[in-house]
Amino acid sequence: MNTEANEAWVARSLAAVWHPCTQMKHHERFPLVPVARGKGAWLYDREGHRYLDGISSWWVNLFGHANPDINAALKDQLDTLEHAMLAGCTHEPAVLLAERLFALTGRTLGHAFFASDGASAVEIALKMSFHFWRNSGKPQKSEFVCLANSYHGETIGALGVTDVALFKDAYDPLIRHAHVVASPDARKGDDAAEHALAAMRTLFEARAQHLAAVIVEPLVQCAAGMAMHDASYLKGLRALCDEFGVHLIADEIAVGCGRTGTFFACEQASIWPDFICLSKGISGGYLPLSIVLTRDEIYRAFYDDDITRGFLHSHSYTGNPLACRAALATLDLFESADVLNENRRKASLLRAALAPLTDHPNVRNLRERGTIFAFDTALADTAQARTFSRRFFENALKQELLLRPIGTTVYLMPPYILDDEELMLLVERTRVTFEATLAEAA
Repeated sequence: MNTEANEAWVARSLAAVWHPCTQMKHHERFPLVPVARGKGAWLYDREGHRYLDGISSWWVNLFGHANPDINAALKDQLDTLEHAMLAGCTHEPAVLLAERLFALTGRTLGHAFFASDGASAVEIALKMSFHFWRNSGKPQKSEFVCLANSYHGETIGALGVTDVALFKDAYDPLIRHAHVVASPDARKGDDAAEHALAAMRTLFEARAQHLAAVIVEPLVQCAAGMAMHDASYLKGLRALCDEFGVHLIADEIAVGCGRTGTFFACEQASIWPDFICLSKGISGGYLPLSIVLTRDEIYRAFYDDDITRGFLHSHSYTGNPLACRAALATLDLFESADVLNENRRKASLLRAALAPLTDHPNVRNLRERGTIFAFDTALADTAQARTFSRRFFENALKQELLLRPIGTTVYLMPPYILDDEELMLLVERTRVTFEATLAEAA
């Protein structure tokens, strides 16, 4: 990767671009990949070196890069309508997308509010819940609940329901904090979900009259190191919310769109929340788009002659026709390629190929949910643990892989389009990368 053309673009980027979720000084010694193009599951740098995108470019490119079907839909949309404001106007892509998502929720969540990114969707859901209770004559219901180690975004409102110190400690004076309740993370034991529900009940019994909503990442807390929990937790949480009159917000930004094995993760618990937040994969990784879906009873609380009872939230690119058209093309691919069933077949291949890792002395908690696979690394040396993610990333590039561990948790979240040969390549080279990174720590 360290060729003249690559190095020139890396230098220009480091001089001009402030990269996200990054300590820029680390790039004095930590590689930056100058991506020139993408095709299928592969990314290519400026010298033609290729990298299998094993994390779907931060979990968004469900059907790979330069997908011909999504490309064709966007080219067609470009010749029709690139953008129009959604305040006072409407257009076909937004209407069709809202209708199709309504159908996918069993015609339960029939009102779609559009935004541009996941954190914005979380902010919208929080504001809608808060405002619903105010419009309903219960302004005291203004507090929120999140789970330990939860992540819901990095805007100020979203940080209030995020429990990752690295992201929020610096901004603590700006944050309106939520109640933090135990996570049902299955790594804590078989009874983790039961204990987490008991802790939630204790909070509800004490504060329900002040609680607007609880927000959860259904089935997998991704930024917490792919912390997975049983669907029974969601079913129990839905029952608690109904019993105590608290909204349930499902942050399906990362786990929706088929990632956990069903289109919506909540389907595996046979429940629907009061709000679903979608982003990331919904546009196939093509364009910024997020959506909040909610129930008719919540929508009706805002429907009034009084403008102050309306939901006065907006984004300039709300419901952008190109982004909506990309999402419609993405939904078409789910149907035409029988994606959910095919993903189950591919998951079984990955499961079998990764199974030998359970006997590895430095592997803990090999786990899976849908097309998300993860394991934790046992490292006694804390200094080595702190640099594990960066060293693994660099070693993966040498194996033609783009992988980005979360701390000492190695995870795979590949595009849905990998063929069987690519799946086996991903597993084998992940193993080689893991061994090489461990050898550095020895």
